Amino acid sequence: MNNIVLCGFMGCGKSTVGKNIARKSGRKFLDMDSYIEEKAGMTVSEVAAYLRAHDKYLILTHRRPDGDTLGCAAALCAMLRQMGKTAGILYNRETTEHFEQYVEQYWVADDFDYETVVSVDLAALSLFPDNAEMFKTRVDLAIDHHPSYEGFGKESCVHPECAACGEILCELAQELGQLTPEVALPLYVAVSTDTGCFVYSNVTANTHRVAAALMETGIDYKAANKLHFRTKSKKRLALEGELLRTMEFYDEDRVVIVAVPQSLQKSMALSEADMEDLASLGGLVEGTDCAVTMKETKDGAWKISVRTGARVNATKACAALGGGGHRAASGCLIEHADYETARTMILNAIAEAVAEEA
Repeated sequence: MNNIVLCGFMGCGKSTVGKNIARKSGRKFLDMDSYIEEKAGMTVSEVAAYLRAHDKYLILTHRRPDGDTLGCAAALCAMLRQMGKTAGILYNRETTEHFEQYVEQYWVADDFDYETVVSVDLAALSLFPDNAEMFKTRVDLAIDHHPSYEGFGKESCVHPECAACGEILCELAQELGQLTPEVALPLYVAVSTDTGCFVYSNVTANTHRVAAALMETGIDYKAANKLHFRTKSKKRLALEGELLRTMEFYDEDRVVIVAVPQSLQKSMALSEADMEDLASLGGLVEGTDCAVTMKETKDGAWKISVRTGARVNATKACAALGGGGHRAASGCLIEHADYETARTMILNAIAEAVAEEA
């Protein structure tokens, strides 16, 4: 059964008409204003008050951690310690060398004496690291910017309009009076890496305002930019050359697939750091508006990253396969499938997502 969407000015009667239609047609009525308020949960000011009132914080990051989740975790831990609180980040063994420097001083073991569990940039239960499985029903506060956030936190602060979770943490640091260089540097890494150094379509004017506020604390943002955006190892350059040679094109060359099977990873002795941010590679090809990166895991599953333009809703495509994220940047995991099968599954999901919005 197709959905019925009512649009109009405030106070014109959408809710009244919608409830009547839902009752007579046997459909579920969803008031988007109430839905957004429920999803967003706490305001940043309310989060600040919450953090002042609690202590002994354990901070969680997500599987295959990127700069946003790690930068936010490091910044939150730093600001809490500056406030005299006890805080630590649960060790994430998948952290790569590029980001280790920001979090290594805050790592704590599984037996850390905690009272309050906070997750940052963690949208789905499937993204809890192995050693964080026990916390799936014990997250006291979730701070996130993904529209696909699953609502597992007892309290939540979710702002999908933000390009990076780091934007929320920056506002929080300002609210708490804790925007020091120690907090600002990992937040700059969080925001810059989640926006491709401020070039992705998710970037807003607020993203730039946040970056300016972070830069004005005196951090060495030039060194961060050089490290994360203008430095590549010889092995990484060789890998990109191989991927450019083997990438495949579909849908009148608008969809490109970049595959990184285990055979390639082993033959080139690739580390996780060598394969960071490959999702942006396919989208550089002229004429494409949907780039799919397929990386085979050691247990034979395929980690799928989808980056899209306006034509393709990446969230819908990945949600069909159990994943999620943002409209222009989403991901999923396909298990128990060979490359050909996994490729067909994601291509079909993309085609269906396009057809739904046609």
